[in-house]
Amino acid sequence: MEKNQEKKFTILMFPWLAHGHINPFLELAKRLSKTRNFNINLCSTPVNLDSIKTNIENDDGSITLVKLHMPSSPQLPPQLHTTKNLPSDLLPTLMHAFQDSSSSFSDIMDSVEPDLLIYDFFQPWAPKLASSKGIPCVYFSTSGAAPCSYYHHIYSTGTGSTFPYKALCIPDEEIVKLRNKIAPNIKDANNNKDFAFGNFSMSSEIVLVKSCREIEEKYIDYLSFLCKKKIVPTGPLHACNNSECNDDDDDEIMKWLGGKSRGSTIYISFGSEIFLSKEQIAEIAKGLQLCCVSFIWVVRSPVGAKETSIEDEGEWPVGFLETAKERGILVNKWAPQGKILRHPSIGGFVSHCGWSSVMESLYYGVPIIAMPMRAEQPINAQLVVEGGVGVEVDKGGGENGDYVGIEMAKAVNKVISEGDIGDGLRERAKRMGEKMKEKEDEEMNVVAEELLRICCMKKNKNQE
Repeated sequence: MEKNQEKKFTILMFPWLAHGHINPFLELAKRLSKTRNFNINLCSTPVNLDSIKTNIENDDGSITLVKLHMPSSPQLPPQLHTTKNLPSDLLPTLMHAFQDSSSSFSDIMDSVEPDLLIYDFFQPWAPKLASSKGIPCVYFSTSGAAPCSYYHHIYSTGTGSTFPYKALCIPDEEIVKLRNKIAPNIKDANNNKDFAFGNFSMSSEIVLVKSCREIEEKYIDYLSFLCKKKIVPTGPLHACNNSECNDDDDDEIMKWLGGKSRGSTIYISFGSEIFLSKEQIAEIAKGLQLCCVSFIWVVRSPVGAKETSIEDEGEWPVGFLETAKERGILVNKWAPQGKILRHPSIGGFVSHCGWSSVMESLYYGVPIIAMPMRAEQPINAQLVVEGGVGVEVDKGGGENGDYVGIEMAKAVNKVISEGDIGDGLRERAKRMGEKMKEKEDEEMNVVAEELLRICCMKKNKNQE
C-alpha cells in the first residue's frame, strides 16, 4: 500500500454487536491504519471493546476504541451488550437497546468529527445521522455478495421471481419469516427505503463487501447491477493475532492434532451465536460414531445456561464418550479456530456456514461440511456446494427439519475419504485458498484508494 505523509483522514467505524461483524470491521481497521492515510475510530460497547483490545498492535495510535453507551436493564446488564454467548431469547432486547443508542452515537460523531462513517446493516439511522452532519457514509456488508444479491433481487422484484443463478434458492416463506423476525426490532424498518437495502442506497458511491472475486465474482457483479453502486470486495480479512499465529504453542489441542495423519480429522464448530439443543448435539454425536473419523468438536452454551458436560455419560448417546476418548476432543470453551484449520491434519470443517467461518475455512484450503442453521447461512452453504469446495448435510427427514446423525456421517465420509469426490473437494479448496492469499493485498489497496478518494472529495467540497 502506498504511504502518504499528508494529513490523515479520520474514519469512524460502527459495526453491529456480533463478533462476526466486529472482527471484520477490526481487521479492516488494522489494514487501513497501515496505509498511514487514516486514523480509525472503532465504536462498540465496552464488553466488545474489552474482548478485542489485545488484538490491536497500535503503537502509533492510529486505531482508537470508542465506547458506545447503551441503556442497561436488569435483563440486559452491560456484560450482555454483545451477541457473544447471549441467550437467543434476549436478542430482540439487545437489538432494541442498540436502536436506543442513536443519541449516544450522535454525540460520538460530534466528538470524533470523522471524515467518513463506515456502517453496518442493523442501524439505518447511523448513516442518516452522518448525512445530516455532512459526513459521507460507506456501507460495509460482513455478509457475502451471494446472499446480498439474492435478497436484493427478491426485494426488487418480489417473491416468486426467479433468481438468475439457479444454484441459490430459498423458499419464499423462509424469506418472509426472516424479514418478519428482524424488521420489528430495527428503527425505520417499516420504511422500505431504509430497511435492508436502504443501506445500499445511503452508501456514498461504493459498497464494501467482505468477499473475494475468486469466490463470488458473478454475485458481486449482479449485486452492483441491482444496487447501482460499485461493489468493492475487501478480501477475506482473516485475523492473525499473536496467540493464533504462534506455531510453537504446544497446547493440548495442537499436540493432539500433531499425532494425526494428514487430512484425517474434522473440526466442528457452530460459531459464537448458535447453541445446539440436546437433540441436535445427540445427532451429531451419533454421526461421529458412524463416520469413524478423528474430530475436534466445540460444544458451547450461552451465558447462564447449564453447560453440556463432557464427563457426564447421561448427556450423550450410549458409548459416545468412549468414542471421544479414542479419537476425539470435546471443547466447551473458545478454541483457536484459525490455528486448527491451518493444521495439515484437518481435512474438513463441519460448519453452520457463518460467512466468516466459510471464508476462514477456504483461506486455509479446508473443504466444508455444511450444516446451515439460519439467516443467510443456507445460501452460503449452497455457494460452497456450487463452488465444489464442500458438501451440504441432507436433513434426511429429521423431526422439525433437524439434521440426523446418519446424514452427517455420509457427508463427512464424502469429504474425508480418498477417491474422486474427496480428492476433488480438497484440491479445489486448496486452490481457492491460494488464490485468496494471492489477491488479498491487491484487494485492500483498492479499498484504501476508494475510501481515500471519498475523503478527498469531502475535503475539496468543504474548501470550495
